[in-house]
Amino acid sequence: MIKKVLHFFDKFEDVIREHLSHYPIIYTFIGATAIVLFWRAVWKIADDLTARGGWIGWIFYEPVNLVIVVCVLLATGLFVSYFIGDTILISGLKHEKKTTEKTAKEVKEDELAISQLRHNVSVMKEEIDEIRNYVDLVGKEHWKHEIKQLEKEEKGQGEGKSVK
Repeated sequence: MIKKVLHFFDKFEDVIREHLSHYPIIYTFIGATAIVLFWRAVWKIADDLTARGGWIGWIFYEPVNLVIVVCVLLATGLFVSYFIGDTILISGLKHEKKTTEKTAKEVKEDELAISQLRHNVSVMKEEIDEIRNYVDLVGKEHWKHEIKQLEKEEKGQGEGKSVK
């Protein structure tokens, strides 16, 4: 049941994201509003827990909470990626344009390059499979030869013993 629900929302997200990606300004406003409302709810819950007092209130006390959250974000690797964004960081290191600044031609070129890389990987996989099959065949032939050699040696030793 949980898998069905997760699968539904996964497909639902794909459809919505695909549709909204054609309207980046509207997509931005919808996303920004949802994010602000989400964090507003988190903030409200944290305030309510702080007001309760006790050890839960102490954990949600702002200075303590800041230290805990920064440690968790650093430990999970989300600190930099959330506040800077990994694509922005990588494009900055590579001196590339942001995806939103690329022209349709540049996006098509990137898609073509990715398609070519996928093709190359597919060809390499086929070649690796051929090599693996060859190695398996040579290995089998080697073992057949070894078994025949052992049988000949055993036969020779058996005949040698009976003659004496």
